Amino acid sequence: MTKLAFNPHTRNSPFYHENKDIYEAWRDRKLTGYPQDIGDLVVEINDPRALTKSEHQALLQHCRKTNMVIYASKMGSNPDPEIPLAIGRYFGANNLDSNWLADDNGLTSLTVATEGVRQRYIPYTNHAINWHTDGYYNANNKQINALLLHVVQRAAQGGENALMDHEIAYIMLREKNPDYIRALMQPNVLTIPARIEAGKIARVEESGPVFSITASGDLHMRYTIRVNNVIWSNDPLTLEALDCLRKILNSLSPYIFRGLLEAGMGLISNNVLHDRAAFTDNEIYKRHFYRARYFNRLNDTGVLDN
Repeated sequence: MTKLAFNPHTRNSPFYHENKDIYEAWRDRKLTGYPQDIGDLVVEINDPRALTKSEHQALLQHCRKTNMVIYASKMGSNPDPEIPLAIGRYFGANNLDSNWLADDNGLTSLTVATEGVRQRYIPYTNHAINWHTDGYYNANNKQINALLLHVVQRAAQGGENALMDHEIAYIMLREKNPDYIRALMQPNVLTIPARIEAGKIARVEESGPVFSITASGDLHMRYTIRVNNVIWSNDPLTLEALDCLRKILNSLSPYIFRGLLEAGMGLISNNVLHDRAAFTDNEIYKRHFYRARYFNRLNDTGVLDN
C-alpha cells in the first residue's frame, strides 16, 4: 500500500487509518445526535444575500455536524445569481470552479438544454443522475471541496435529490472492514478517460483515490457510481470495497436523506454524495438550479476546527 504524505494535520486526522483511537473518539462524536430526517437539515432564512448572525450560525452548525445544510429562503423563483454567490461568500467559498460549461459569472445553470453542446451532457437533460461527488473527473490539484445548489424553479414532476455525508460513508466502510479504506485511498483507484472534443483531447485522463486526506486533515471523496467511461482498479479488495459502497448507497440507510427542493431553497455542502431523480417539466415548472463548485472547503467546518 502507498504511504500517505504526512503533515501535522494528517497525523492528527481521524481519517488516517493508523489513528484508531482518534478515529473512534471522532466517530462517536459524529454519530451522537446525528440528524434522522431531511427536515432536520433545513434552516429557514430570509435573504441569502444578507444573512443575519443567527441565520449564519444555524447554517454553520449544521455544516459542522453533517457537512451540509438545506436553507429555505423567501426568495421564491427570483433568478438573481447573486443569491448563491453571496451565501457562498459567507462561508468563505470564493475559489470558484468556472468549468467550461459554466455561465460567465462562474455559476452553472442546470436546465434542460435543447440545443448546443450542453444537451450532450446528462446534467443538462431531464434524466436521472446516479450517486456521485462533483468534479470526480477533475485533476488532483483542482478537486471540488464545496458544492452549493440554489433552486430558482423545481420541475413539474420528479427531480428529487438524495444526499449522504461522505464522512458517514467512510465510517460505514471502515466499520465493515478497515482495509476497504486503505484500498480506496490508493492513488489510482478511479480513472476517468480523456474527453475528446472534435477529435482533440479536451481533458486528459485523470486518476486518483476515492478517499484522501486534505492538507487541513479533512476527508475528501472522489466518486461516481456510473459504469460507463470509468476505469476502476481491478484488485479483489478494491472491488469488494466498491461493492460494499454501492450496497450502502442503494440501501434504505437512515443516513441517506431524500427530498424535493422547492424554489428559494438551496444546499450548502462540503461536496457530499448526492444523486438526482429523473424529472418532467411543463410550461409553468421548468427545473432551474444554479450550481456553484469551489476548490476550497467551507470555512470553519473542518474536523480539527471543532
